[in-house]
Amino acid sequence: MMAATTRVVSRRAATERAATGRVALGVVAVALTAGVAGCSGGSGDDTGAAGPGAAEKAPEAKEAPEAKKAPEVKRAPEVKKEAPEVPAAPNSVLRLIGDGSTAFTGSQPKQPVAKRLAPGQKPPQFVVFSWDGAGEDSQKLFSRFREVGRKYHANMTYFLSGVYMLPEDKRELYDPPKHNVGSSDIGFNDTEGIRNTITQVRGAWEDGNEIGTHFNGHFCGPEGGVGTWSVDQWKSEISQAKAFVKNWKTNDPGLEAEKPLPFDYDKELIGGRTPCLEGQKNMVAAARTMGFRYDSSGVNNQVWPKKKDGVWDLSLQLVPVPGRKFETLSMDYNFMVNQSGTETQGDPGMHEYWGNQMRDGLLQAFYRSYDGNRAPLIIGNHFESWNGGTYMRAVEDTIATVCTKEGVRCVSFRQLADWLDAQDPATLAKLATLDVGQAPEEGWSAFLDGTGTSEAGRAAGADKAHAGPGEDENSR
Repeated sequence: MMAATTRVVSRRAATERAATGRVALGVVAVALTAGVAGCSGGSGDDTGAAGPGAAEKAPEAKEAPEAKKAPEVKRAPEVKKEAPEVPAAPNSVLRLIGDGSTAFTGSQPKQPVAKRLAPGQKPPQFVVFSWDGAGEDSQKLFSRFREVGRKYHANMTYFLSGVYMLPEDKRELYDPPKHNVGSSDIGFNDTEGIRNTITQVRGAWEDGNEIGTHFNGHFCGPEGGVGTWSVDQWKSEISQAKAFVKNWKTNDPGLEAEKPLPFDYDKELIGGRTPCLEGQKNMVAAARTMGFRYDSSGVNNQVWPKKKDGVWDLSLQLVPVPGRKFETLSMDYNFMVNQSGTETQGDPGMHEYWGNQMRDGLLQAFYRSYDGNRAPLIIGNHFESWNGGTYMRAVEDTIATVCTKEGVRCVSFRQLADWLDAQDPATLAKLATLDVGQAPEEGWSAFLDGTGTSEAGRAAGADKAHAGPGEDENSR
């Protein structure tokens, strides 16, 4: 059971796909030896995040030990930025939905409007921080990073696992594809754990963050894992993930007095990330018929995103590992596997170094976009205390460094998709010609001069406003 003060007892093992080097033609060009990845958690200290996300596709490095001093990252001068102006929140109108677990309360607050780039205008630098299997337990990492987001004007995406809204004694309500009724590789929850998670999900949405999905039972691997599921099976999984969020009052009578979540989840849910990054193709085929506008279940380079099978492909990215000769996925778990293997509490003497290595790798990735092609940087994390919590510190340090810079927008996936939808297709096509870290030789003004006003763009809705990531900076 997944209680408010204990880690999920049920664990899974899944062979992870390893990746080094750059992605070529949509596949990983070079691979290291694949490691065996456990469920997020498993430190043996009996503490952990409610809703630990999946262990993602992780390269396992086998090299000689490194020096304990992480390489320095060259950083641009710090420029403190003001919080973006946002439209005033509309007067709330409460209309309960179903059993009252959710409610329509009007438009989401704190959502700036995405505007189309003017011809010759330099694009903002978008950064997305996202969390797999988001939930709140005794570590209180969900509430911690909500506060970090408020402090540094950073919106984020929280991928909620549906089974964390389902109490253990109602586990039979979950009918996972290719598994027994009531099965889950990440357990379920209890009344207190659900209450604490509801509180954070409600507050996160009111803060302007996005609530996406990490689906349900987190089954990985070839034996009935999500990568083996059909389109119809994915439709069932998505429908069940929605149902658990929409019916927690019915499923746990102890929560009847709780306030509803302030959104219609059928409309709020527009994207997710699959367990272990498996099953993307069939999941997207199902999800695009169920309101999804983006997916973050793949591996990509730091280049401008494109639509894939009708939805925005906002995949995780390959980023540098300082002091090593390969790149890894932009996720805490992958840095951990390259440092301490599948041991979640490795050598304490290396914890600080490992955290610094992840932070500096993310910062190197940030600067090559910020000073280069301005491609959005996509980062994934888990609410976990792996290796003494060093990766949580690394993420917080990264947020504090990048989200305060001029021209940077730390946004949710929804906000990024809104901005992409607001752009002229000709502008996005031009941006997509830039390689990793490649700035336009002629400068941004000349590079994008004449874009933003194409006939195709006008046909797509040139003046259409989207709820999204704020005013765009002027050309620099």
